Amino acid sequence: MTDALKRLSDEGVAIWLDDLSRKRITSGNLAELIDQSHVVGVTTNPSIFQKAISSGDGYEQQLTDLAARKVTVEEALRMITTADVRDAADILRPVFDATDGQDGRVSIEVDPRLAHNTTATVAEAKQLAWLVDRPNTLIKIPATKAGLPAITETIGRGISVNVTLIFSLERYRAVMDAYLAGLEKAKAAGLDLSKIHSVASFFVSRVDTEIDKRLDAIGSDEAKAAKGKSALANARLAYEAYEEVFAGDRWAALDKARANKQRPLWASTGVKDPSLKDTLYVDDLVAPNTVNTMPEATLEAVADHGEITGNTVAGGYDQARADLDAIKKLGISYDDVVQLLEDEGVEKFEASWNDLLKSTEAELSRLAPSEG
Repeated sequence: MTDALKRLSDEGVAIWLDDLSRKRITSGNLAELIDQSHVVGVTTNPSIFQKAISSGDGYEQQLTDLAARKVTVEEALRMITTADVRDAADILRPVFDATDGQDGRVSIEVDPRLAHNTTATVAEAKQLAWLVDRPNTLIKIPATKAGLPAITETIGRGISVNVTLIFSLERYRAVMDAYLAGLEKAKAAGLDLSKIHSVASFFVSRVDTEIDKRLDAIGSDEAKAAKGKSALANARLAYEAYEEVFAGDRWAALDKARANKQRPLWASTGVKDPSLKDTLYVDDLVAPNTVNTMPEATLEAVADHGEITGNTVAGGYDQARADLDAIKKLGISYDDVVQLLEDEGVEKFEASWNDLLKSTEAELSRLAPSEG
């Protein structure tokens, strides 16, 4: 069942699970996925935690204790989520040690309501790193305009970062620039650059979902022929940008100081359109030194019928440009699409976080001990 996953791993793609719950930790399922399915990392986001905690499975005792202490709902939520991330990090620690810190990592996101506040994002990143207190944690910071200087500041303090919600090629270049600036800051402060890691989460499926919806509205033969191509084209050109930046002079100076490249991470790799192959965003985005974080359904699909045929990114840059040009010629604005997706991404995570606050507050009230 895991031959395709092994081939993927052998091609230099780190397989991370885009999900976490207490049940997954305590049942041994996460350890099993690491052992049998080549999983070497875990990503979380506010939507994932909302689903996990709202299910109630495994959280009752901690919620009862938190209710007895009369903590605020925000403190309760941070205690719960950081506990899960800490336990997952401990399970993945052998992978972290074996890969010299490259993999075996668990990501936790700053409060999504801070996405447009640089200072608060940095403060939250420091707090989360302190709370989890594991070297194999990545703090997720969104690639908003306010997030870019927060990335530089956080990396400059020696905290490893997963930059999330990247949709556009221009913003991705800005993210790599922010990472390099952070490394330069850390180097000036005398920090060990070999201990600082980062991934840049470039979102895939949502690009096709939005552009294909617009192509359907156009309805011409040219529009139909362009469907299902934009997301891969966008991601491949992101990898081209990565190759360019990490072959430049600025990187060479940091490389001499034993810095780590910021790996591209393919996020949102579950296929939404049933007419497309369900392993499309894995099979067709194979390239060395990348990460693919998959929901469990996609992980199982790849294990069952994934077609891993070597590098499917290199050599595809000209075609990728042609595919995005075809969209432009049909009157679809790339800039409009990627900005909309970033705005929606921030809003969705914020809505999930707010829902989680409400449901956690209700649970704390239900479990609060009676006075007297």
